[in-house]
Amino acid sequence: MQHPLRLDQTLERHVVLVAPQVHWNTGNIGRTCLGAGARLHLIEPLGFSLDERQIKRAGLDYWHKVDLTVWPDFKDFKTRMAVADHEIALFSKSAPTCFWNMPSARRLFLIFGSETAGLPPEILTTHAEAAFAIPILPAIRCLNLSTAVGIALYESLRPIKKN
Repeated sequence: MQHPLRLDQTLERHVVLVAPQVHWNTGNIGRTCLGAGARLHLIEPLGFSLDERQIKRAGLDYWHKVDLTVWPDFKDFKTRMAVADHEIALFSKSAPTCFWNMPSARRLFLIFGSETAGLPPEILTTHAEAAFAIPILPAIRCLNLSTAVGIALYESLRPIKKN
């Protein structure tokens, strides 16, 4: 029996983690990417080893199936992937624009910073017009990175309604 819910496989989604620090977040994000048909890009430095048992545990037995690329730096990633400005959506709790207004390009790069420092200022400054925030109440400082990625990734896959 075919599942009644299908993702639009003509959309190309990339999740980019800049200097992630927590292995279980990255494992969970890898699993989410696999479920959504997205590629995962990790920008060094990483705060953990990809050989660690915990990252594989967080990704469960799916980690070997994750479409994963590790890049030495953001510039190399952006150049080699030929990322266009209209294909970028940066996520920062201080961004002035709500993530519901992120672009709906066929190919989209959802870019997140580390759990402790967020995105580097030079990336935020260079792409200030592409910065989005997920709204939260002031009762908490921020969302967990893997939660934020899941919210943004699945919102980016929402079908565009035609009236």
